[in-house]
Amino acid sequence: MAKLRFIVVGSGWRSLFYWRIAQALPERFELCAMLCRTEEKAEKMHREYGVPVSTSAEQCIALHPDLVVVAVNKASIAAVSTEWLARGFAVLCETPAALEEDALRALWQLHRQGAKLQVAEQYWLYPTLAKRLAAVRSGALGTPQFARLSVAHGYHAVSLARQFLNAGQQPVRVTGRSWTEKIIETDSRWGAVHNGALVEKTLQQHTLEFAGGGTAFLDFNGVQYHSYLRSTHTSVQGERGELFDDTLRCLDAAGEPVCRPLTPLPDPLAAAAAQAGLNEDETAIACFLDRMQGYLAGGAEVYPLADALQDAYLALLMERALAAPGQPVESTPQPWNTEER
Repeated sequence: MAKLRFIVVGSGWRSLFYWRIAQALPERFELCAMLCRTEEKAEKMHREYGVPVSTSAEQCIALHPDLVVVAVNKASIAAVSTEWLARGFAVLCETPAALEEDALRALWQLHRQGAKLQVAEQYWLYPTLAKRLAAVRSGALGTPQFARLSVAHGYHAVSLARQFLNAGQQPVRVTGRSWTEKIIETDSRWGAVHNGALVEKTLQQHTLEFAGGGTAFLDFNGVQYHSYLRSTHTSVQGERGELFDDTLRCLDAAGEPVCRPLTPLPDPLAAAAAQAGLNEDETAIACFLDRMQGYLAGGAEVYPLADALQDAYLALLMERALAAPGQPVESTPQPWNTEER
């Protein structure tokens, strides 16, 4: 298989994930250029990281990439993705696809008109989460009824909740509350923090009640992404058992209760990524990029756009629920729920 050649539009922290992936797995991926807004930023990225850079969209177009990765700030993702789709390129944008409902609907309309757009929702491809999803999907728990997730925020959490509960595009009622908590900083995006400050962070809790009967309890503080003092947890319950992190309790074929640890799923690319030193987030993105090859060749979507738009839409409802603590916010039908896909 030929390597996937792509450009990255944007030069922030997230864009460097794609550069590290290309460096770690050069036989599969090639980052042709990183499109930066200014010469100063381009010079900095090239000097500090060795990234091939450009400040010219025309130069990037002339490289004839297979894919354009949009990794700009969240407020600009939808507009920049639309620009590159209009140029005729396939686009993989970072999450969320948009921050407003009208923009989400506009992206769906472009999709219906044939635009090739995917959203890099990668959490289901985390090796630790992939094996947990596989265990639930195997039917070992019976019908998943409750999911208690303290793994990620917003749209990422919604994506996982819908998958663990097999909720699809079901209508949902959302309630939420938030609290401020104090914690010592111990880690960050850039590495360990020593003698960290006492800071205030926000703990958010949401309940999502799906029309089909499943309920998700989401509990997360953003500090959990980078902290040695806060862990993450996954719990899913069905009538035949319970998944708690990497332990599965269920009934065996004879109807007797058993308890066993989960084992990693066989995934050669994930293994190669880990061996090359990529972290779990980068490994998941590498797996997503690898699947983009099939999508670009006319195959199935890697993560259906309808699901990515639903994740972003429900994340907006979660924000509204926080503004009115304890008051339910009901989803309404969206084009990607009801139209033929």
